[in-house]
Amino acid sequence: MSTTGRRVGRPRAQARPDSGLTAREELLTAAAELFTTQGYAATTTRAVAERAGMRQASMYHYFGGKEDLLAALLEGTVRPSLDLAHSLVARTDAPAEARLWALCRADVALLCGGAHNLGALYLLPEVRAGRFGGFRAVRDELKAAYAALLAATAPGAALPAEGLAVRADLVFGLIEGVILIRRDSPIPDAAAFASATADAALRVAGCPDGVLAALHRAAEALPAV
Repeated sequence: MSTTGRRVGRPRAQARPDSGLTAREELLTAAAELFTTQGYAATTTRAVAERAGMRQASMYHYFGGKEDLLAALLEGTVRPSLDLAHSLVARTDAPAEARLWALCRADVALLCGGAHNLGALYLLPEVRAGRFGGFRAVRDELKAAYAALLAATAPGAALPAEGLAVRADLVFGLIEGVILIRRDSPIPDAAAFASATADAALRVAGCPDGVLAALHRAAEALPAV
């Protein structure tokens, strides 16, 4: 008698084509879709589990509840950019302006990528609750990395501390502003949009248009960017 291999995990409510995702990833994918299309408040854990093809009780093997799903989705929109930011801040083999442009482009590409506008979840009033302190801390760390790169640029170095803080807020706000643009209309070419937004952020940072082409080349030369 032959047997077929099956992935280890909780039993599913119904047969689904194998997506190649783990059960946890399928739950996050389902939550992303439902939270951004039906709304966070209107989505139940049962609906998420059913969308992922498993029983509600099985979902709790992976997540404690709806807040845990939201926290994981939120942190997933920040963590890749923060990891890149740490790498870029530590580098000294490229101008700070080029490193800042690379971070801006990658961050926008992340926020504009994927099937669902997960950045819009930042705007939920529930995110102000203590449960999401981890997300807010990671986001604050990312913002601080932006400020560090800005401070290392020639325009940033010329600013007093208060002016630098304001400029950093403006740059970071411009990057996260793509969330609202994506909410209002689709972005057909995310890569081009990310580069254009990074250009705009460097202008806000104080870099003249004449240096942007050189910054592009320097940023492209950075490994893994």
